[in-house]
Amino acid sequence: MTLSETILSYAEKLPYFSIDNLKILDVPLYHLRIALFRLENKSKIIRLKKGLYTSTRFIEKAKTSGTFTSFVEFVATKIYSPSYLSLEYILYESNLLTEVPVNFTLITRNKTYTAINKMGIFIYHKIKDSLFCGYRVEKTNGYSYFKAEKAKALFDFLYLRRHIILNKEVAKEMRLNLDVLNKTDIRNLKMYIEMEGSKKMKEIFSFLF
Repeated sequence: MTLSETILSYAEKLPYFSIDNLKILDVPLYHLRIALFRLENKSKIIRLKKGLYTSTRFIEKAKTSGTFTSFVEFVATKIYSPSYLSLEYILYESNLLTEVPVNFTLITRNKTYTAINKMGIFIYHKIKDSLFCGYRVEKTNGYSYFKAEKAKALFDFLYLRRHIILNKEVAKEMRLNLDVLNKTDIRNLKMYIEMEGSKKMKEIFSFLF
């Protein structure tokens, strides 16, 4: 097989791969880079970010098998880690927002980052280490990754907007469907607000409930 064919034989078995995964081929690095560049130009692979790829064939198989959503969610947390799905993405999934999110939204401990590729736009918002919590391990279709609990996704959403939520009117304009929250959700939201400790977040809570 050619080098490109050999790379694809590995890539098509993996949800994502980096150039480091290909060092097993014992080929000079510049040859690998050239082969990856050509495969990308032929749409055989997709670059998720610099140095990280997935194969078009793997995507096609995920779509055919009905596992594409869990595949993309898994990859989203691997493009930039540590991270967990949260904010608008989880709020829509939990029916707290009715508007379909355009982007994949995540929380990270690292600096804010955006990855744009053929699979979508992935936005990672920085949060301080003490608030990097409130997520669960999602295990589905053979993938394992982190997703925020409903209350934590709402907290993250409010926390990142705390400087613009000035009053009840602004809070209402966010059109949050708070009726879907049960007592446990509200109690957990209050817990995260107490953990954060600022008067501002407590004030925002009073605007909503």
